[in-house]
Amino acid sequence: MIIRSMNNAKEFPEGKTVQECLKALDAFPRGTLAAQSGGVVRELNDPLMQDCTLVPLTLENEEGRRVYERSLRFVMLLALRHLFPMKRVRIEYSVGYGVFVRLPDVELHRQDIVRIENEMRRLTELDLEFEKRRWTKEDAIQYFKDEGQEDKVELLSRRPVPYFNMYSIDGMWEYFYGAMTVSTGYVRVFTMFELRGGFVLQLPAGADFDHAAPYVYRPKYLEVFSQSAEWCKILGVTNVSDLSRMIEEKNLRHFIRVNEALHESALNDIAKKIHEQNKHIVLVAGPSSSGKTTFAGRLGIHLQMYGHLCRRISMDDFFINRDDIPLQIDGTRDFDSIDALDVKLLADTLTGLLNGEEVFMPNFDFTSGTKDYLTPPTTLKPGEIIILEGIHGLNPVVSEKLPAHEIYRVFASALTCLNLDDHNRIRTTDVRLLRRIVRDNQFRGYPPEDTLEMWPRVRKAEETYIFTFQENADSMFNTALQYELPVLKLFAYDLLKEVPSDSPNYLLARRLIKTLNYLPDIDPETLNEIPPLSLLREFIGGCTIEDV
Repeated sequence: MIIRSMNNAKEFPEGKTVQECLKALDAFPRGTLAAQSGGVVRELNDPLMQDCTLVPLTLENEEGRRVYERSLRFVMLLALRHLFPMKRVRIEYSVGYGVFVRLPDVELHRQDIVRIENEMRRLTELDLEFEKRRWTKEDAIQYFKDEGQEDKVELLSRRPVPYFNMYSIDGMWEYFYGAMTVSTGYVRVFTMFELRGGFVLQLPAGADFDHAAPYVYRPKYLEVFSQSAEWCKILGVTNVSDLSRMIEEKNLRHFIRVNEALHESALNDIAKKIHEQNKHIVLVAGPSSSGKTTFAGRLGIHLQMYGHLCRRISMDDFFINRDDIPLQIDGTRDFDSIDALDVKLLADTLTGLLNGEEVFMPNFDFTSGTKDYLTPPTTLKPGEIIILEGIHGLNPVVSEKLPAHEIYRVFASALTCLNLDDHNRIRTTDVRLLRRIVRDNQFRGYPPEDTLEMWPRVRKAEETYIFTFQENADSMFNTALQYELPVLKLFAYDLLKEVPSDSPNYLLARRLIKTLNYLPDIDPETLNEIPPLSLLREFIGGCTIEDV
């Protein structure tokens, strides 16, 4: 068989492992955790039986980071099993470069965290092999039933497949939704921090394989997740199996109504604060596909309940001309950079409006790549509030020349709290990507491949220009809806299946499809229950927020 790397190719006998082939091809960089072959992640000890191309995966790759986290989570679960036998463990949400973990029936203290970390280090030093076996569906379900893991029992029982890949270390078996490292020795770099009765398990960041990323305490971010956890309790849904059961019991329509009511309540809380604090500029920021536009429109409606007219302004209209926008390394224009905005024009325009002056509002034409001033001059009406929406809304550069006492800042993001099961979370970034795939196809005519292709650049820009400033917010709003994933599946599943196997984005499309496979199907008629002002309507269609 012929095995290729990016710069080499050799003939090998069948049965050679991924690791052996990569090393012989001189394609085994430091920190290699697994390899990509087409749309599949191959573990280093996988035997190869046919021609293929191998691309090494490290912590510098998104898939490599997922392999690392998955394997480290398994080590953590074994350590907790040794120290807190038969206690439920729930892996909640991302915290920077780590994950927040808690034991619902146990409040952990600093000395407990030290014990857990020491046990994990002992297990990684032993370099225990992750054993992989294919189990029948019946055997896997019976094992988890005996272990008292009903969340996995319910999830796996709904999957129409006869076999599952199970992994074991030191006699403990687990089911994970992706590839693992060869052994525990590959995940020796980590650290742990006590947090809210649980702990943060912190991973390395990027190319620094030798140190765990520093932990950055973000209290406002944590608070909005805490609120979302309360919503989950109210809704009675924390895992996909809970959602499946709700659909089977024909309670989804009511579930949608309660979801939307919770959004309304949170929106009203923010509007009330803006009114009580007598603010006249509301800056709304958030990452791609967070629902900023619909959020800004709905916030304006709630502010009208308190007697305020609202003027919505898009930051996109303050782009400098396209030819002047800075270039990225690949030669494309960096529309996500703060330098792509005419910040002085933005500040002068807002200041003029606040001072009661007539101003000409710019309009950026994305076709020509230039601004025009064709609309008549405008002024603010008495008591009117400006709602300025854009990815840079929380960047201090935007507001440094504006009167600080007039400003209220809101960060909107989709922070999903729904897990596949207690040990396997659904990543917020994957939900936003699904939203964007659906929206780009519905309203911009982009095939999913185009959205998948640009997503890494979008994510890089978010980390650089958006998340850095999220703690500047006066309020955070979670735009996630606990019912949205089955709805997005209805729109995205067939689109993702169109991505061809030879596409460089096939692996990402396949991973999203695999996640969607665990979600229940819904009756398309259920879409009628989603209100026209729902945040989700921005992506699936039918949003009336812009209707006059």
